[in-house]
This record gives sequence, structure tokens and C-alpha cells, in this order.
Amino acid sequence: MDLAAEELQFLNIQGILRESTTIPKFSPKTFYLITLTLIFPLSFAILAHSLFTQPILAQLDSIPPQDQSQTNHEWTLLLIYQFVYVIFLFAFSLLSTAAVVFTLASLYTGKPVSFSSTLHAIPLVLKRLFITFLWVSLLMLVYNSVFLLFLVVLIVAIDLQSVILAVFSMVVIFVLFLGVHVYMTALWHLASVVSVLEPIYGIAAMKKSYELLKGRTSMACTMVFVYLALCGVTAGVFGAVVVHGGDDFGLFTKIVVGGFLVGILVIVNLVGLLVQSVFYYVCKSFHHQEIDKSALHDHLGGYLGDYVPLKSSIQMENFDI
Repeated sequence: MDLAAEELQFLNIQGILRESTTIPKFSPKTFYLITLTLIFPLSFAILAHSLFTQPILAQLDSIPPQDQSQTNHEWTLLLIYQFVYVIFLFAFSLLSTAAVVFTLASLYTGKPVSFSSTLHAIPLVLKRLFITFLWVSLLMLVYNSVFLLFLVVLIVAIDLQSVILAVFSMVVIFVLFLGVHVYMTALWHLASVVSVLEPIYGIAAMKKSYELLKGRTSMACTMVFVYLALCGVTAGVFGAVVVHGGDDFGLFTKIVVGGFLVGILVIVNLVGLLVQSVFYYVCKSFHHQEIDKSALHDHLGGYLGDYVPLKSSIQMENFDI
């Protein structure tokens, strides 16, 4: 079935997923290289970092309390590993987002697509995404503070055996995660796409994302929740089999299962990035905001240092689903 641009607003979750999974076939080499150089390292790091931190944690548990010098050494090593992991995760997350959003938009506007052109555009795209991420981080800091506050209240309530306070705290924590956390993640993902495709970023991109989510909030939260659940299940199985499996699983089994799970997470992350990009167009169409391909074409060209006039009109129906 061909999908016209004006029909985007009627796409459901299944339609968005179908649309997203067909896009890589329009430039398979580019998406293959993006996956191999950016998304694979990101996915591998998400799962494999516990292979380095778990032995340190086990060592900390086995060190006698009186051996403070050895404990300090292990804690220092753990903090270094965690710091490197967070920086790596942050960098490759932004790089992957920039690459996928830029490539999909280039396909949509008819710009020549190649891995080299994507790499050339990433530095400027990355700067905009970084500023947006800083604003999102401030918002997440407030959220995490409230979350930790009620977590402490829950612990105190259990200690005091206060049923009412404990139930109240659990309800708030549940709502904070399933409601606020999922919504803020959806807001962040859409703001990232806005930062790449429109001449705004930071707090302005977050405001635009908030406006675009209106009327499509439940759809966005459902997709984010499924994505987080898939990541959580994959990480949980990896931890149970590869990290904590012990002698229950042989080395060969761990390698096979670990490789399979990394592959699963690579697919989940790639599809997730494509979905958030397509969802941006769906929200624009839902709010009857015209997607000016000529302006978008020139905007993308600005990342590459060129402003080539749009010579052909590539409609969304070229993406067969």
C-alpha cells in the first residue's frame, strides 16, 4: 500500500512500525554502516559494561571492612569504569540519533544519501542535540530528586510499619515511573528529532515537542514503554545468563546467548530511532503543520555547507509499507 503524506496523521503504532522498518531498504549501505559503527557499539556497551563492574562489586563484597585501603582502590576503579561508561553511552547515543534522523530526513527530501555525508553533518547536529540534552537533563534531575524523595519516604514508612504512608509512596513511585518518566522520555526523543530537523534546539525544541505530542501522547508513551520494556528484558536476560550465570552455563553458551542478545538490542535501538523519526512526521501531519520539503532540504544542506534548490518532489508514498 502506498502512503501519501496527508495520510500520515492516521497512522497507528503498527503502521509507524511498518513504515520505520521499510526505510533502511532505500539506502541499505548507509544504514548498515550507521548500525555497525554507531548503534552496535552503543548496544554492546549497554549490555557488556556489567561484565567489568560486576567483578569489582563482588570484590568489594568480599573485602573485610577493616581493609579500607583496598576498598578505596576498588571504589576508585568502579567509579572510573562507570564514568567512562556514561560518557561512552552519552556520546554514542547522541551520535546514533543524529545519524539516523539526518539520514531519514535526507531520504524524505530527496537529498543524496551516503555514510560520508551523514558523518560530515553529525558535528553540527551533535551540537544542537547536546544543548537539548542539557535542558532535558535538568528536567530529569528534578524528576529523579522527587523520585528519590518518595523512595526514601517508602523506606521510612516500611520501617515505621505505616501501611497508609507505604501504599501512598508506592502509588506515587508507580505513577512517577509509568507516567512521568515515560512521558519525559517521549518528550526527549521527539525534541531530539526537532533539534535536527528544525532551526530550534534546547528549551525551544522541548516546547515544540510538547506541542507536537498533544493528541498523540498515549501513542508516544505506549511506544516508549514497549521500547524500555524490550531493553529491560534484554538486559535482564543478559545479566542472568552471561553475567551471573556462573557454572550453570558454559562459556560457549554464554558467548552465543550474549551475541544473540546484543544483536536483538541493536535491532531494537535502530528501529527505535527510526520510529521516533517517523513519529515526528506523524505528529506534524496530525496537527496539520505543513512539512515544507524545500525548506527542510535547505536546512539539512546547511549542515553540509550547501544550499541546493530542491529539484524533485519525493512524496512519502515512495516509502512502501
